[in-house]
Amino acid sequence: MLSKQEYMEKAEAEIYKTYNRFPVVFDHGDGVRLYDTDGQEYLDFGAGIAVMGLGYNDPEINEALKAQVDKLLHISNLFYNVPAVEAGERLLNASGMDKVFFTNSGTEAVEGAIKVARRFAYNKDGGHDHEIIAMNHSFHGRSLGALSVTGNDHYQEPFKPLIPGIKFAEFNNLESVKALVNDKTCAVILETLQGEGGIYPASEEFLRGVRTLCDDHDMLLILDEIQCGMGRTGFMFAWQQYGVKPDVMTVAKALGNGVPIGAFLAAQKAATAMGPGDHGTTYGGNPFVTAAAAKVLELFEKRRIVEHVKDIGGYLEKELKKLVDHYEFITEHRGLGLIQGLEFTLPVAPIVSQALTEQKLVIISAGTNVIRFVPPLVIEKEHVDEMVEKLSAVLEQQK
Repeated sequence: MLSKQEYMEKAEAEIYKTYNRFPVVFDHGDGVRLYDTDGQEYLDFGAGIAVMGLGYNDPEINEALKAQVDKLLHISNLFYNVPAVEAGERLLNASGMDKVFFTNSGTEAVEGAIKVARRFAYNKDGGHDHEIIAMNHSFHGRSLGALSVTGNDHYQEPFKPLIPGIKFAEFNNLESVKALVNDKTCAVILETLQGEGGIYPASEEFLRGVRTLCDDHDMLLILDEIQCGMGRTGFMFAWQQYGVKPDVMTVAKALGNGVPIGAFLAAQKAATAMGPGDHGTTYGGNPFVTAAAAKVLELFEKRRIVEHVKDIGGYLEKELKKLVDHYEFITEHRGLGLIQGLEFTLPVAPIVSQALTEQKLVIISAGTNVIRFVPPLVIEKEHVDEMVEKLSAVLEQQK
Protein backbone atom coordinates (compact mmCIF):
# COMPACT_ATOMS: atom_id res chain seq x y z
CA MET A 1 0.00 0.00 0.00
CA LEU A 2 1.28 3.45 -0.89
CA SER A 3 1.83 6.16 1.69
CA LYS A 4 -0.50 9.15 1.91
CA GLN A 5 2.11 11.35 0.30
CA GLU A 6 2.65 8.89 -2.54
CA TYR A 7 -1.08 8.74 -3.26
CA MET A 8 -1.29 12.52 -3.35
CA GLU A 9 1.73 12.83 -5.63
CA LYS A 10 0.30 10.26 -8.05
CA ALA A 11 -3.06 12.09 -8.07
CA GLU A 12 -1.34 15.39 -8.85
CA ALA A 13 0.54 13.74 -11.71
CA GLU A 14 -2.35 11.75 -13.15
CA ILE A 15 -5.64 13.50 -12.45
CA TYR A 16 -6.64 16.76 -14.13
CA LYS A 17 -5.94 19.53 -11.64
CA THR A 18 -9.18 21.48 -11.57
CA TYR A 19 -9.58 21.02 -7.80
CA ASN A 20 -7.32 22.25 -5.02
CA ARG A 21 -7.53 19.23 -2.76
CA PHE A 22 -6.88 19.05 0.98
CA PRO A 23 -3.89 16.95 2.12
CA VAL A 24 -5.83 13.87 3.19
CA VAL A 25 -6.53 10.54 1.49
CA PHE A 26 -9.80 9.08 2.74
CA ASP A 27 -10.10 5.32 2.78
CA HIS A 28 -13.52 4.46 4.25
CA GLY A 29 -16.42 5.81 6.24
CA ASP A 30 -18.98 4.67 8.77
CA GLY A 31 -22.03 6.61 9.86
CA VAL A 32 -20.94 10.24 10.19
CA ARG A 33 -17.21 9.37 10.46
CA LEU A 34 -14.49 9.22 7.82
CA TYR A 35 -11.15 7.42 8.12
CA ASP A 36 -7.99 8.20 6.18
CA THR A 37 -5.28 5.83 4.96
CA ASP A 38 -3.35 6.44 8.18
CA GLY A 39 -6.34 5.24 10.23
CA GLN A 40 -7.20 8.68 11.62
CA GLU A 41 -10.88 9.40 12.36
CA TYR A 42 -12.74 12.52 11.20
CA LEU A 43 -16.16 13.96 12.04
CA ASP A 44 -17.86 14.77 8.75
CA PHE A 45 -19.99 17.91 8.46
CA GLY A 46 -19.61 18.19 4.67
CA ALA A 47 -21.21 14.90 3.53
CA GLY A 48 -19.32 14.93 0.24
CA ILE A 49 -20.92 18.33 -0.52
CA ALA A 50 -24.40 17.40 0.76
CA VAL A 51 -24.40 13.98 -0.94
CA MET A 52 -24.17 11.42 1.89
CA GLY A 53 -27.55 12.12 3.42
CA LEU A 54 -27.81 8.73 5.09
CA GLY A 55 -24.15 8.67 6.05
CA TYR A 56 -21.46 6.13 5.19
CA ASN A 57 -21.59 2.35 5.05
CA ASP A 58 -25.34 2.09 5.56
CA PRO A 59 -26.05 -1.66 5.63
CA GLU A 60 -29.43 -1.48 3.89
CA ILE A 61 -28.08 0.62 1.01
CA ASN A 62 -25.05 -1.66 0.75
CA GLU A 63 -27.24 -4.75 0.55
CA ALA A 64 -29.48 -3.20 -2.12
CA LEU A 65 -26.47 -2.33 -4.26
CA LYS A 66 -24.83 -5.74 -3.80
CA ALA A 67 -28.05 -7.46 -4.80
CA GLN A 68 -28.36 -5.34 -7.94
CA VAL A 69 -24.72 -5.95 -8.90
CA ASP A 70 -25.53 -9.64 -9.08
CA LYS A 71 -28.57 -9.04 -11.29
CA LEU A 72 -28.07 -6.26 -13.85
CA LEU A 73 -25.95 -3.10 -14.03
CA HIS A 74 -26.97 -1.63 -17.36
CA ILE A 75 -29.38 -2.28 -20.22
CA SER A 76 -29.83 1.19 -21.86
CA ASN A 77 -33.02 3.19 -22.11
CA LEU A 78 -34.14 1.24 -25.16
CA PHE A 79 -35.67 -1.16 -22.62
CA TYR A 80 -37.54 -0.99 -19.31
CA ASN A 81 -35.98 -1.94 -15.98
CA VAL A 82 -37.56 -2.58 -12.60
CA PRO A 83 -35.42 -0.33 -10.31
CA ALA A 84 -36.02 2.72 -12.53
CA VAL A 85 -39.78 2.23 -12.28
CA GLU A 86 -39.57 1.82 -8.51
CA ALA A 87 -37.32 4.87 -8.07
CA GLY A 88 -39.50 6.94 -10.39
CA GLU A 89 -42.66 6.08 -8.49
CA ARG A 90 -41.11 6.93 -5.13
CA LEU A 91 -39.65 10.21 -6.38
CA LEU A 92 -42.92 11.34 -7.95
CA ASN A 93 -44.85 10.42 -4.80
CA ALA A 94 -42.41 12.42 -2.66
CA SER A 95 -42.54 15.48 -4.91
CA GLY A 96 -46.04 15.49 -6.37
CA MET A 97 -44.58 15.99 -9.84
CA ASP A 98 -45.83 14.13 -12.92
CA LYS A 99 -42.81 12.94 -14.92
CA VAL A 100 -39.16 12.20 -14.15
CA PHE A 101 -36.04 11.86 -16.31
CA PHE A 102 -33.02 10.26 -14.62
CA THR A 103 -29.60 11.77 -15.35
CA ASN A 104 -26.03 11.06 -14.27
CA SER A 105 -25.55 14.28 -12.27
CA GLY A 106 -27.09 17.51 -11.08
CA THR A 107 -25.50 19.46 -13.90
CA GLU A 108 -27.14 17.16 -16.44
CA ALA A 109 -30.46 17.62 -14.65
CA VAL A 110 -30.13 21.39 -15.13
CA GLU A 111 -29.31 20.85 -18.81
CA GLY A 112 -32.51 18.86 -19.16
CA ALA A 113 -34.55 21.49 -17.35
CA ILE A 114 -33.28 24.18 -19.71
CA LYS A 115 -34.23 22.02 -22.67
CA VAL A 116 -37.74 21.51 -21.27
CA ALA A 117 -38.15 25.29 -21.05
CA ARG A 118 -36.83 25.88 -24.55
CA ARG A 119 -38.99 23.11 -26.01
CA PHE A 120 -42.07 24.35 -24.15
CA ALA A 121 -41.63 27.80 -25.70
CA TYR A 122 -40.82 26.41 -29.16
CA ASN A 123 -44.02 24.33 -29.07
CA LYS A 124 -46.01 27.53 -28.56
CA ASP A 125 -44.60 29.74 -31.31
CA GLY A 126 -41.84 27.92 -33.21
CA GLY A 127 -39.37 30.66 -32.32
CA HIS A 128 -35.68 30.38 -31.46
CA ASP A 129 -35.20 33.63 -29.57
CA HIS A 130 -36.59 32.71 -26.17
CA GLU A 131 -35.04 34.00 -22.97
CA ILE A 132 -34.54 32.60 -19.48
CA ILE A 133 -34.19 34.65 -16.30
CA ALA A 134 -31.64 33.36 -13.79
CA MET A 135 -30.29 34.80 -10.53
CA ASN A 136 -27.07 36.57 -9.65
CA HIS A 137 -24.82 34.63 -7.25
CA SER A 138 -26.49 31.37 -8.26
CA PHE A 139 -24.79 28.08 -9.03
CA HIS A 140 -26.27 25.43 -11.32
CA GLY A 141 -23.27 23.50 -12.63
CA ARG A 142 -20.18 23.56 -14.84
CA SER A 143 -21.36 22.42 -18.29
CA LEU A 144 -21.92 25.19 -20.82
CA GLY A 145 -25.70 25.18 -20.45
CA ALA A 146 -25.70 25.05 -16.65
CA LEU A 147 -22.87 27.57 -16.54
CA SER A 148 -24.91 29.92 -18.71
CA VAL A 149 -27.55 30.22 -15.97
CA THR A 150 -24.97 30.40 -13.16
CA GLY A 151 -24.79 34.00 -11.96
CA ASN A 152 -21.10 34.19 -11.22
CA ASP A 153 -18.78 35.81 -13.74
CA HIS A 154 -15.75 34.15 -12.16
CA TYR A 155 -16.99 30.76 -13.34
CA GLN A 156 -18.24 32.03 -16.72
CA GLU A 157 -15.50 34.30 -18.03
CA PRO A 158 -13.00 31.76 -19.45
CA PHE A 159 -15.72 29.89 -21.34
CA LYS A 160 -17.65 32.63 -23.10
CA PRO A 161 -19.60 32.87 -25.33
CA LEU A 162 -22.20 30.82 -23.47
CA ILE A 163 -25.72 30.03 -24.63
CA PRO A 164 -27.63 33.21 -25.53
CA GLY A 165 -30.84 34.58 -24.11
CA ILE A 166 -30.00 34.47 -20.40
CA LYS A 167 -30.72 37.48 -18.18
CA PHE A 168 -29.85 37.83 -14.50
CA ALA A 169 -32.05 39.23 -11.74
CA GLU A 170 -31.35 39.73 -8.03
CA PHE A 171 -32.29 36.85 -5.74
CA ASN A 172 -35.12 37.80 -3.35
CA ASN A 173 -35.83 40.97 -5.36
CA LEU A 174 -39.12 40.42 -7.21
CA GLU A 175 -39.05 43.79 -8.94
CA SER A 176 -35.71 42.94 -10.56
CA VAL A 177 -37.31 39.82 -12.04
CA LYS A 178 -40.37 41.70 -13.26
CA ALA A 179 -38.13 44.24 -14.99
CA LEU A 180 -36.62 41.51 -17.20
CA VAL A 181 -39.82 39.81 -18.33
CA ASN A 182 -40.86 40.31 -21.94
CA ASP A 183 -42.74 38.36 -24.60
CA LYS A 184 -39.63 36.22 -25.25
CA THR A 185 -39.19 35.05 -21.65
CA CYS A 186 -39.97 31.36 -21.33
CA ALA A 187 -38.72 30.48 -17.83
CA VAL A 188 -37.27 31.63 -14.53
CA ILE A 189 -34.67 29.38 -12.89
CA LEU A 190 -33.47 29.70 -9.30
CA GLU A 191 -32.29 27.71 -6.31
CA THR A 192 -34.91 27.52 -3.58
CA LEU A 193 -31.98 28.10 -1.25
CA GLN A 194 -28.75 29.41 -2.73
CA GLY A 195 -25.98 27.10 -1.53
CA GLU A 196 -22.70 27.99 -3.22
CA GLY A 197 -23.82 31.63 -3.21
CA GLY A 198 -23.66 31.84 0.58
CA ILE A 199 -26.63 29.91 2.10
CA TYR A 200 -29.48 32.27 1.25
CA PRO A 201 -33.03 30.87 1.46
CA ALA A 202 -35.65 32.36 -0.85
CA SER A 203 -38.15 34.55 0.96
CA GLU A 204 -41.75 33.38 0.80
CA GLU A 205 -42.83 36.68 -0.74
CA PHE A 206 -40.22 36.36 -3.48
CA LEU A 207 -40.94 32.74 -4.35
CA ARG A 208 -44.70 33.25 -4.39
CA GLY A 209 -44.23 36.39 -6.48
CA VAL A 210 -42.12 34.59 -9.06
CA ARG A 211 -44.69 31.76 -9.21
CA THR A 212 -47.46 34.28 -9.89
CA LEU A 213 -45.32 36.04 -12.49
CA CYS A 214 -44.72 32.76 -14.32
CA ASP A 215 -48.41 31.92 -14.24
CA ASP A 216 -49.43 35.34 -15.54
CA HIS A 217 -46.98 35.18 -18.47
CA ASP A 218 -47.22 31.43 -19.24
CA MET A 219 -43.58 30.88 -18.28
CA LEU A 220 -42.07 27.87 -16.52
CA LEU A 221 -40.74 28.09 -12.97
CA ILE A 222 -37.61 25.90 -12.61
CA LEU A 223 -36.46 25.25 -9.05
CA ASP A 224 -32.98 23.83 -8.52
CA GLU A 225 -33.13 21.51 -5.49
CA ILE A 226 -29.88 19.70 -6.18
CA GLN A 227 -28.28 20.76 -2.90
CA CYS A 228 -31.23 21.94 -0.80
CA GLY A 229 -33.60 19.09 -1.68
CA MET A 230 -33.86 15.52 -0.38
CA GLY A 231 -34.81 16.49 3.15
CA ARG A 232 -31.95 18.87 3.81
CA THR A 233 -34.07 21.88 4.84
CA GLY A 234 -36.46 19.85 6.99
CA PHE A 235 -38.83 19.31 4.09
CA MET A 236 -38.38 16.64 1.45
CA PHE A 237 -37.97 19.47 -1.05
CA ALA A 238 -37.34 23.02 0.07
CA TRP A 239 -40.19 24.48 -2.01
CA GLN A 240 -42.73 22.41 -0.08
CA GLN A 241 -42.42 24.65 2.99
CA TYR A 242 -43.54 27.61 0.85
CA GLY A 243 -46.38 25.78 -0.88
CA VAL A 244 -44.95 26.96 -4.22
CA LYS A 245 -44.80 24.08 -6.68
CA PRO A 246 -42.42 24.41 -9.64
CA ASP A 247 -43.12 23.40 -13.22
CA VAL A 248 -39.68 21.78 -13.39
CA MET A 249 -37.43 20.67 -10.55
CA THR A 250 -33.86 19.37 -10.51
CA VAL A 251 -32.53 16.97 -7.89
CA ALA A 252 -29.30 14.99 -7.39
CA LYS A 253 -26.66 14.78 -4.61
CA ALA A 254 -28.38 12.90 -1.75
CA LEU A 255 -30.71 11.06 -4.15
CA GLY A 256 -28.12 8.29 -4.60
CA ASN A 257 -26.24 8.61 -1.29
CA GLY A 258 -22.93 8.51 -3.14
CA VAL A 259 -24.02 6.71 -6.29
CA PRO A 260 -23.98 9.28 -9.13
CA ILE A 261 -27.56 9.99 -10.12
CA GLY A 262 -29.64 13.09 -10.77
CA ALA A 263 -33.08 13.81 -12.19
CA PHE A 264 -35.27 16.53 -13.56
CA LEU A 265 -38.97 16.34 -12.84
CA ALA A 266 -41.80 18.15 -14.57
CA ALA A 267 -45.44 18.85 -13.76
CA GLN A 268 -48.54 19.38 -15.88
CA LYS A 269 -47.82 21.45 -19.02
CA ALA A 270 -44.06 21.04 -18.64
CA ALA A 271 -44.41 17.26 -18.36
CA THR A 272 -45.65 17.03 -21.95
CA ALA A 273 -43.26 19.55 -23.49
CA MET A 274 -40.70 17.04 -24.75
CA GLY A 275 -41.25 13.82 -26.66
CA PRO A 276 -39.18 10.87 -27.91
CA GLY A 277 -35.94 12.04 -29.49
CA ASP A 278 -35.85 15.43 -27.74
CA HIS A 279 -33.49 14.25 -25.00
CA GLY A 280 -31.55 11.12 -24.12
CA THR A 281 -28.86 9.48 -22.02
CA THR A 282 -26.87 6.26 -22.22
CA TYR A 283 -26.25 5.64 -18.54
CA GLY A 284 -28.96 7.74 -16.93
CA GLY A 285 -31.52 5.71 -14.98
CA ASN A 286 -29.72 2.39 -15.31
CA PRO A 287 -30.66 -0.41 -12.89
CA PHE A 288 -27.69 0.09 -10.57
CA VAL A 289 -28.12 3.81 -9.86
CA THR A 290 -31.91 3.64 -9.65
CA ALA A 291 -31.66 0.71 -7.23
CA ALA A 292 -29.67 3.09 -5.02
CA ALA A 293 -32.22 5.89 -5.41
CA ALA A 294 -35.18 3.59 -4.75
CA LYS A 295 -33.59 2.34 -1.52
CA VAL A 296 -32.62 5.87 -0.42
CA LEU A 297 -36.18 7.11 -0.94
CA GLU A 298 -37.57 4.07 0.90
CA LEU A 299 -35.25 4.68 3.86
CA PHE A 300 -36.06 8.39 4.00
CA GLU A 301 -39.69 7.47 4.56
CA LYS A 302 -39.10 4.47 6.85
CA ARG A 303 -36.65 6.31 9.09
CA ARG A 304 -38.59 9.60 9.09
CA ILE A 305 -35.48 11.50 8.00
CA VAL A 306 -37.31 14.77 7.30
CA GLU A 307 -38.70 14.90 10.84
CA HIS A 308 -35.24 14.13 12.22
CA VAL A 309 -33.71 16.99 10.22
CA LYS A 310 -36.29 19.43 11.63
CA ASP A 311 -35.29 18.41 15.15
CA ILE A 312 -31.52 18.34 14.74
CA GLY A 313 -31.55 21.37 12.43
CA GLY A 314 -33.13 23.45 15.15
CA TYR A 315 -30.46 22.37 17.60
CA LEU A 316 -27.67 23.12 15.12
CA GLU A 317 -29.11 26.58 14.50
CA LYS A 318 -29.20 27.33 18.23
CA GLU A 319 -25.57 26.27 18.69
CA LEU A 320 -24.34 28.18 15.63
CA LYS A 321 -26.07 31.34 16.83
CA LYS A 322 -24.10 31.04 20.07
CA LEU A 323 -20.93 31.24 17.99
CA VAL A 324 -22.23 34.41 16.29
CA ASP A 325 -22.77 35.96 19.72
CA HIS A 326 -19.37 34.85 21.01
CA TYR A 327 -17.03 35.79 18.15
CA GLU A 328 -17.02 39.31 16.77
CA PHE A 329 -15.60 38.15 13.43
CA ILE A 330 -18.71 36.00 12.83
CA THR A 331 -21.39 38.39 11.62
CA GLU A 332 -24.41 36.32 10.64
CA HIS A 333 -26.10 32.92 10.68
CA ARG A 334 -28.30 31.75 7.78
CA GLY A 335 -29.95 28.57 6.64
CA LEU A 336 -32.61 25.94 7.25
CA GLY A 337 -32.57 22.39 8.59
CA LEU A 338 -29.16 20.87 7.92
CA ILE A 339 -27.97 23.37 5.35
CA GLN A 340 -26.70 26.28 7.41
CA GLY A 341 -23.94 28.83 7.19
CA LEU A 342 -21.88 31.29 9.23
CA GLU A 343 -20.65 34.49 7.60
CA PHE A 344 -17.25 35.82 8.65
CA THR A 345 -15.44 39.13 8.29
CA LEU A 346 -12.31 37.22 7.32
CA PRO A 347 -11.47 34.50 4.76
CA VAL A 348 -12.64 31.10 5.96
CA ALA A 349 -10.24 28.92 3.93
CA PRO A 350 -7.60 28.83 6.72
CA ILE A 351 -10.29 27.91 9.27
CA VAL A 352 -11.60 25.08 7.10
CA SER A 353 -8.05 23.80 6.59
CA GLN A 354 -7.15 23.99 10.28
CA ALA A 355 -10.36 22.24 11.28
CA LEU A 356 -9.41 19.35 8.99
CA THR A 357 -5.74 19.02 9.87
CA GLU A 358 -5.79 19.95 13.57
CA GLN A 359 -9.23 18.90 14.77
CA LYS A 360 -10.11 16.15 12.25
CA LEU A 361 -13.33 17.98 11.41
CA VAL A 362 -14.60 18.13 7.83
CA ILE A 363 -16.37 21.39 7.01
CA ILE A 364 -16.61 23.24 3.70
CA SER A 365 -16.97 26.84 2.55
CA ALA A 366 -19.51 28.67 0.41
CA GLY A 367 -17.60 31.49 -1.24
CA THR A 368 -14.69 33.14 0.51
CA ASN A 369 -16.26 34.16 3.81
CA VAL A 370 -18.99 31.63 4.64
CA ILE A 371 -18.59 28.25 6.33
CA ARG A 372 -21.25 25.84 5.12
CA PHE A 373 -22.61 23.07 7.35
CA VAL A 374 -24.17 20.25 5.32
CA PRO A 375 -23.59 17.12 7.42
CA PRO A 376 -25.15 13.71 6.87
CA LEU A 377 -28.84 14.00 7.72
CA VAL A 378 -28.47 11.25 10.32
CA ILE A 379 -26.31 13.26 12.75
CA GLU A 380 -27.42 13.49 16.38
CA LYS A 381 -27.13 16.31 18.91
CA GLU A 382 -23.95 14.78 20.29
CA HIS A 383 -22.34 15.25 16.87
CA VAL A 384 -23.38 18.90 16.80
CA ASP A 385 -21.77 19.37 20.23
CA GLU A 386 -18.60 17.66 19.07
CA MET A 387 -18.45 19.79 15.92
CA VAL A 388 -18.91 23.02 17.88
CA GLU A 389 -16.16 22.01 20.30
CA LYS A 390 -13.73 21.25 17.48
CA LEU A 391 -14.62 24.38 15.50
CA SER A 392 -14.35 26.56 18.60
CA ALA A 393 -10.82 25.30 19.19
CA VAL A 394 -9.89 26.64 15.75
CA LEU A 395 -11.83 29.88 16.15
CA GLU A 396 -10.02 30.68 19.39
CA GLN A 397 -6.82 30.91 17.35
CA GLN A 398 -8.34 33.64 15.17
CA LYS A 399 -8.74 36.12 18.01
